[in-house]
Amino acid sequence: MADEIVNVNEFQEFARQALPKMYYDFYAGGAEDEHTLKKNVQEFQRIILLPRVLVDVSNIALSTNILGYTISAPIMIAPTSMHKLAHPEGELATARAAAACNTIMTLSFGSSYSVEEVAASCDAVRFFQLYVYKRRDIAVNLVQRAEKSGYKAIVLTADTPRLGRREADIKNKLIVPQLKNLEGLMSTEVVSVKGSNFEAYANETMDPSLCWRAVPYTCMRCPLNRRVEYRASCHNQF
Repeated sequence: MADEIVNVNEFQEFARQALPKMYYDFYAGGAEDEHTLKKNVQEFQRIILLPRVLVDVSNIALSTNILGYTISAPIMIAPTSMHKLAHPEGELATARAAAACNTIMTLSFGSSYSVEEVAASCDAVRFFQLYVYKRRDIAVNLVQRAEKSGYKAIVLTADTPRLGRREADIKNKLIVPQLKNLEGLMSTEVVSVKGSNFEAYANETMDPSLCWRAVPYTCMRCPLNRRVEYRASCHNQF
């Protein structure tokens, strides 16, 4: 392909050519028949920008404010895991790129580098993504470490009570690297995605009972979130 990449789709194609199939499939794939993945793309394609004509656009600004922090455009880096599979510096490089673009990076719970290592890589506003395991002390530990390292918000991931069956990863026998943020907290042995052993490992550690009652326990243990609003009942919806 041409040397100059000019849009996001070309970045994806470049990644497909550059990465081992196992790793590309991990980044690009979804669970089961990938209906949700396809639906996400379709929903973005429905968004249409309506131009405003005969309006002075000689001075425009894309900057916006997220939780009191100004970023250059309404685009942030979402939490995605194991960047080191694609780049030797992994999340350290991603953090520096976010800082250079004056936007916010949300560090994944499954980062290739620890919260402390990423925080030390550059000076920028960062958020931290949190999965809640059955052992609540792990979540508390991570929240406290994130606050101590200067992360400004906790992004609580609540859509994975059970791990999705990622068929491409199973076929590729993906090797899941050690999770740096869990070192010293629980087993971080390398796990192979072959058949059901990775699913069994995830189901053993993730908490399917996670609901709103866990939010104050997890987040109020740290001054990072001094005020948390939640519904007492797990059945109520915001």
